[in-house]
Amino acid sequence: MAKPAPVIGEWYRRPGGESFEVVAIDRDDRTIEIQYFDGTVEELDMDEWLEDEIEASEPPEDWTGSVDIEPEDTENEYEAEPGNSKPWTDPLQFVDRGEAAGFSEVDLPEADEAERY
Repeated sequence: MAKPAPVIGEWYRRPGGESFEVVAIDRDDRTIEIQYFDGTVEELDMDEWLEDEIEASEPPEDWTGSVDIEPEDTENEYEAEPGNSKPWTDPLQFVDRGEAAGFSEVDLPEADEAERY
C-alpha cells in the first residue's frame, strides 16, 4: 500500500494511535507540523513521515477537541433566527476546504525510492 502524502488540513493516524491533522509543511526544512485532537502540536521531519506507518483517517466528529470551550458555550450561538435565512448572511458559507483535497506540497518518492532513504 502506498504511503499517503501529507496534505494540509487532512487527518491521518498511526495504527493503534491517535488521529492527527497536518497543519503546516515546510518544504525548505523538510518538516511537517501535525496537531493532535487534544491540541498538542508536533513536528516531524520527512524521514520520520516516510518511516512511520501512517494512514489516512477521517476527521473527528467533535471539532472542539483542541479548543478550550465548554459545550454549553456553543449551544444556539450560530443558529439562524426563523424567517431570517438569507444565503448571504454567513460569509463563511462559501468557503470549501475540500477544494484542495488531495493536494500535497510535498512529493513523496515512489516505493522503490523510499527504500533508499
